Amino acid sequence: MSYECRGKNSWPELVGTNGDYAALVIERENTRVDAIVILDGTPVTADFRCDRVRVRVDKNRIVVKVPIAG
Repeated sequence: MSYECRGKNSWPELVGTNGDYAALVIERENTRVDAIVILDGTPVTADFRCDRVRVRVDKNRIVVKVPIAG
């Protein structure tokens, strides 16, 4: 099984921006993924999926970690 995702899969330039804005940019730049805004520290599943990007935000909805497909 290959874990190589197609299209853009990392968005370091979005750290520090609004999470909702970041999700829109991510889905526009890679139409194969769904961007999900979550509070940093929220428990998540450990499965790897090329069609998912978790946008981790703080309580002010600012992106705090680089969004990456997986």
